[in-house]
Amino acid sequence: MSIIYSTFTSITNKISDEFHRSFLFTTIYSILEFLEDNWVNSYFKRLYPGENFLNFLNNNSILKNHLFNPLIVIFLFSIFLLLSINSPSHSLAITLLIGFVAFFIGSAILPKYFLNNNEKIVQFKRDDIYSIGFCLLLVSIVFFFISIASVGGIPLLRPSIRYLLKPALTMPVFLIIPATCMIASVYLKDFQDKNITRSQARFRFVVLLVIDCAFLLLLGYRTPLLAAFLIIIIIGFYGNIVSLWEVVIGAAIGVGAIIGIGYFRSLGELTITSSTSPIYTLQSRADFTLHVLNLLDFIAGNFGVTHGHLLASAIPGSDLGPRMMVGKLIAWRTEVTVTPTLIGQMVADFGKVGVAFGMCLLGFILGIGFKIMKTTQNYFYIGIYSLILTYTILGIETGILDIQVLLYFAIAIFIYLICIVKSRN
Repeated sequence: MSIIYSTFTSITNKISDEFHRSFLFTTIYSILEFLEDNWVNSYFKRLYPGENFLNFLNNNSILKNHLFNPLIVIFLFSIFLLLSINSPSHSLAITLLIGFVAFFIGSAILPKYFLNNNEKIVQFKRDDIYSIGFCLLLVSIVFFFISIASVGGIPLLRPSIRYLLKPALTMPVFLIIPATCMIASVYLKDFQDKNITRSQARFRFVVLLVIDCAFLLLLGYRTPLLAAFLIIIIIGFYGNIVSLWEVVIGAAIGVGAIIGIGYFRSLGELTITSSTSPIYTLQSRADFTLHVLNLLDFIAGNFGVTHGHLLASAIPGSDLGPRMMVGKLIAWRTEVTVTPTLIGQMVADFGKVGVAFGMCLLGFILGIGFKIMKTTQNYFYIGIYSLILTYTILGIETGILDIQVLLYFAIAIFIYLICIVKSRN
């Protein structure tokens, strides 16, 4: 594996170095450097509230130390269930309880027995991580222009053409999310090493978010944009670049953005009227998704019905994608995609037994990542934890079913396993 990694990073380093020497990059960099210098030394920056703004939040030890603990997944999942207009069935309630208890065991109890010697964690070079992130960003930008050219317009301005976008072209665009994660974590490393100031790091985080907004919002996708937003917040929070009050206000803005984009998109598609409550779009989504989960739980029973085929359908080349397969399971409609929640795939594949095992494993992955991150404060492990926690949170509704997201988790598991093995030697 070390040969593959060194070869891969050698290639990405060369690509990154060549592009950094190009006229286009030097021009963009000069402009951003000018803006950064002016922002850092700006008088108006002093008008922005400091770290002690809303200081009562800093006195809350739970928020300050455990805001992004893996158990936030259970909390947010519960909120999502409460948004639903209807209640879960008795059988589903038992399934959910099994899942929550298993996740708690995996995230809060099992990690205590692993990685108690974090001096032996795998270390990654700063330049390697930056070059990988930068190359992923280049790929995503190239495929963005290919995607809009393939449909002949910008989906944000013409919502009807959004459904003409080809997944094979848009999936590489979403590489902008791990790219943002890796580049932001490198900026955190530079801040930790005192190569840049906190103000410079904050400015660069904002620039990354602006780039994400410029490409993802134009495609009309809100979930990837929310992913980028969450990643920046989590990395900044644990890297002491973003203050606690900014996280709280940022979360409120994020929720408002979800409601607002969903509301106006629904108005544009004539699925609701202007007299409908904006929050109804959230309630209806939660209610529909819970109804899907109820049906999956009913047909799957204790041991499941698809026995791994639903998860395997995420592999490119499958006749049906995982969400289309869910549509076939509950309504025999293969032309629609249906979100099954975080545990939907586990239920369909292996029933209540699958939920117990799957949620325990998911909790363990997040628990180990959280433990390494908190004890080492290593920039790379802060980044990778923010990536998998973000997609777990978003997966509460959508499920963790996209092949690229499954790949992120596979990479995280591989790295954590190496760390566990090294710590036992």
